Amino acid sequence: MFKRWLLSLLTRVGLVLLGLCCCLSLVYLLACKPTSGNGRRAALWSGGATSKEGYMALLQEREDSHRHYINSLTKQIAQLKDALQERTQQLQESLDKAKSRGILPQGLESLHKTPTQFDLKEFFRSQLSHAEVNSGVKLSSEYEVIPFDAFTLQRVYQLETGLTRHPEERPARRDRRDELIGAVETALHVLNGPQQHADDTRPKHAYSPSDFIEGLTRTERDRGTVYELMFKGDGPQDFTQLVLFRPFGPLVKVKSESLDTSSMLINIIVPLSKRTDAFRQFISNFREVGIKQDGRVHLTVVYFGREQLDQVKAMLDQTTRSFTLINLNEDFSRGRGLEVGARAWRRSQNVLLFFCDVDIHFTADFLTSCRLNAEAGNTEGVWVLERFWVRHDVPVQV
Repeated sequence: MFKRWLLSLLTRVGLVLLGLCCCLSLVYLLACKPTSGNGRRAALWSGGATSKEGYMALLQEREDSHRHYINSLTKQIAQLKDALQERTQQLQESLDKAKSRGILPQGLESLHKTPTQFDLKEFFRSQLSHAEVNSGVKLSSEYEVIPFDAFTLQRVYQLETGLTRHPEERPARRDRRDELIGAVETALHVLNGPQQHADDTRPKHAYSPSDFIEGLTRTERDRGTVYELMFKGDGPQDFTQLVLFRPFGPLVKVKSESLDTSSMLINIIVPLSKRTDAFRQFISNFREVGIKQDGRVHLTVVYFGREQLDQVKAMLDQTTRSFTLINLNEDFSRGRGLEVGARAWRRSQNVLLFFCDVDIHFTADFLTSCRLNAEAGNTEGVWVLERFWVRHDVPVQV
């Protein structure tokens, strides 16, 4: 009996001790786990925001910073609008007082009426429609033609002076120089702007002043100034033409298009009679520029007479395979030679004709300018304003 009671007591004490140990273990785990988690989290924050909560906190902080910056800008814009409205109201009150007293100066009547943005756009559109930008006008004589001026970043080439002085000059006046540079800078802003590449999925080409090739400009005194600017494109035969118009105010974008000159072949037509020494110099320049640098030219020589014909043919055979030699047994005539050379083209490919003389020394830039200023199938309104040189360094311009 005593043994049975003692065994039962020991069993109960053992169960109580086992339960007490389990409770103590559970309390220990609950007490130690948060401390270990906090230490690990502190280590993570000290080493950088590597957890998802850390990234979310950083994003929220950055978003709050941007929101604060936007609110600040919105507040500044509102303050500027209020200041502008206050100044406009003061000006309007001054004009009203001057008009009531009858002392409003002549020419300021239009200021009494507040212009709207729509009126300004309509004025620019009317100036653009009357200017010779998209289409020309009928003139009674050649003396009414307003010539273009060609310019680069360093030089301006004028036609208005004729051949009375050197057509190449540096823009001496500061306002003239700033005007041309400002047009180039505006064109670069347009080409590098987001609207220029909005519909293009190709990689964006960043234009710089070094991409500017040349420009044409002329001013119509009662309308404004037009600028035709040429820029290099992605490839060696890709170019971009940008037309800007200044209607005595800010520049207005007219059009922007990409030009591909890779398939434009130039047929150089040269009438010749004897003069093998001059032709030898011409062939040397043709080999260097037309074949080595450009590579997209064809040479047509219209030779008058039989004397020294073999020498000319030998020089052509040694220089290029892309040539046409036409022999006419008649007296030399430049017009006749150019006509025969132009009609001798029998290929299906469209070609750009360059009427040349044996004394002309042209460059690769001149050939590029010919391609940029020519339009396939159109023989009217083609302005070629570039430089080339006759022998003895006499400048000539066409």
